[in-house]
Amino acid sequence: MIPAIDFVAPTSHPSLPPRSALRFARHDAAPPGGEKVHTQDGRELLLRAIEPGDVAAMQRCFTRLSPEEIRRRFLHAMSTLPTPMAQQLCQTDPARETALVLMDESVHPAEMRGVGRIHVDEATDTAEFSVLVEHAWSRIGLGALLMQRLVDDCRRRGLYELWGYVLQENRPMLQLCKELGFTQRAIADEPGTALITLKL
Repeated sequence: MIPAIDFVAPTSHPSLPPRSALRFARHDAAPPGGEKVHTQDGRELLLRAIEPGDVAAMQRCFTRLSPEEIRRRFLHAMSTLPTPMAQQLCQTDPARETALVLMDESVHPAEMRGVGRIHVDEATDTAEFSVLVEHAWSRIGLGALLMQRLVDDCRRRGLYELWGYVLQENRPMLQLCKELGFTQRAIADEPGTALITLKL
């Protein structure tokens, strides 16, 4: 687990939140150019920020997902990932979003094996998260790695809370979030969906 880097606000009173311009300034969750990470079974991936050129890799990744995996990630059925949607997902505003990808460079072209992202809500000092790992690469620590990096990034930004919607049938994600300290509650008007929150 990568230790969190505490955000220190430039203020004389430690209880005051950082100024807005600093709280929502760019924070790099992965070093420029990315970093090599290794799975629990020894495979190597490149963890880096998503790039506009990742559209094709994202669409190929989508084709390898099962209908169940697609529904768990997008909370509804989708048969394809349209190019405009993929382009939107691959272009982020660093002041408001972080999107990390795990790229497999052992094949050509490089393939996207996992993606995690947050979207910051300035009004509430919170961020919504989403994480997806390709089935063939699941249960080897990649989901935990992405989630921990997203949590660390939110803490660097000085946010109050990280949250997300998870289908209650998605037990691996619910268990992972529980291990990371998230709390869970059902949503009355969304049967089968849980709201997962972590106070930062």
